[in-house]
Amino acid sequence: MTVYIFRRVVSAIAVMAMVGIFVFLLLRLAPGDPAAMIAGRSATAEVIAGIREQLGLNDPMPVQFIRWVRDMLSGNFGTSILTGRPVLELVSQRLEATLSLSILTMILAVTVGVSFGILAAWRSGGLVDRLLTAFSAFGYSVPVFVIGFFLIYFFAIQTHWLPVQGYAPIEGGLWPWFVHLILPTVTLSLGYIAFIARVTRASMLEVLSEDYMRTAAAKGASSYAMLFHHALKNAGVPILTVIGISFAYMIGGVVLTETVFNIPGTGRLVVSALSNRDYPIIQSVLMLTSGLYVLINLTVDLAYTLIDPRIRY
Repeated sequence: MTVYIFRRVVSAIAVMAMVGIFVFLLLRLAPGDPAAMIAGRSATAEVIAGIREQLGLNDPMPVQFIRWVRDMLSGNFGTSILTGRPVLELVSQRLEATLSLSILTMILAVTVGVSFGILAAWRSGGLVDRLLTAFSAFGYSVPVFVIGFFLIYFFAIQTHWLPVQGYAPIEGGLWPWFVHLILPTVTLSLGYIAFIARVTRASMLEVLSEDYMRTAAAKGASSYAMLFHHALKNAGVPILTVIGISFAYMIGGVVLTETVFNIPGTGRLVVSALSNRDYPIIQSVLMLTSGLYVLINLTVDLAYTLIDPRIRY
């Protein structure tokens, strides 16, 4: 077990190193000059050259990369080219909104998705199963922004039950924070609920058809014991896998949801930085996002052995 954990950690570090090289080269080799954007259209060549020298853009690529890695490891994520403020400060101000939306979405998606999947598998072919199939098709096919605008129109504009847009920091009170996140959370979670529910249903049906499940039923095991003690535990690996995949994919889906509901999160920060070619912000957010993605995959891989001790790599 210790050797396996060590290998997975080393593999995660290697992946992050490759991501770092890719992110650095991708932005440096892309067309456009950030110094020219900062200087403005009417700037002379001398002014642009001075800005490039000040930002260190005239240094060789290896020198820029080593300096960037050294600063990142020391906790210095650089300074925004446009605003002049530390990148870590800009990201930390918007991180609360993104994390709040992501965590609430995963809690709702996992709770509802797994519950629907178990119930549909237990009543396979019944009304609940057919409703789940229809809901899954709806969740897969309808774009997030369409669902978001529909929920805004009905629950905010027509009924005035919930706020239209915006975000309330948690320091201002738990209830305002929660109310502002209801519509974005429901909007973002519908697709993942459908995804998790479908996989849970398929995994549970496969386990419920095994001989040892029929033996447990013949011995008089209760429905609760069969579903949660026997079936869910043995179907846990694919369910855990799809939960990890959903959490990782949701990092990208948050951007669109934040835009629809005007939430000041890291997604909108990246969009603004991309349009202005603000290298430090783009690189820092991409590295933090990639690190979170790798951490999720690592956690899922390590959790496999807890669910099924027979798994060894």
